Amino acid sequence: MTKTMIGFLHPGEMGSAVGAAARAAGARVVWASEGRSPDTRSRAVAAEFEDVGTLAALVAQSDFILSICPPDAAVEVARSAAARRFAGVYIDANAVSPATARTIAAIIEGAGGRFVDGGIIGPPPAKRGKSRLYLSGREAALVAALFDASALEAIAMDGTVGAASALKMTYAAWTKGSAELLIAVRALAIGEGIEADLLAEWERSIPELPLDLKQP
Repeated sequence: MTKTMIGFLHPGEMGSAVGAAARAAGARVVWASEGRSPDTRSRAVAAEFEDVGTLAALVAQSDFILSICPPDAAVEVARSAAARRFAGVYIDANAVSPATARTIAAIIEGAGGRFVDGGIIGPPPAKRGKSRLYLSGREAALVAALFDASALEAIAMDGTVGAASALKMTYAAWTKGSAELLIAVRALAIGEGIEADLLAEWERSIPELPLDLKQP
């Protein structure tokens, strides 16, 4: 039986781990080494990605393309796939805004492809239960099935394109914002000489507060 082929664009630390999860679930995972750095090549080789050489070959051969790259490059990366008339399912799993996700959807769909919005919460997947890939859009369930029983839990949301990016953005805003607030609070306590007293009160009144969030 022919395996589903997933093309990974710019496989970094997260992308190579997600690709390894897809391989473990039974897919063929390919990448294009043309123009990529030695570090990227090393990660792709370690994750056992198949090198098809060029982006044109990756677009032509892939049933799915998954983009995990620096957020500010997400639109341009999508344009590069659309310019080669990718007609499969394109998944953008970058930390972009819902508006940017919809912009990318228009680019991909305008070229004849289908689009799924993705948002990753957690570290590069190595063990089931630690990382989740949220997906939204008409093909979300189809993409989620690519990771069945792998280290990455893929969750198809009920929302339309933009929902997965909105979840990622709001989750990150809370976790990063609360951490920054706690750092500022503790810095003030240190400046006022009451750091030990504050830590003692935190331990008594909110012991569930993670210790790493109490550190400056």
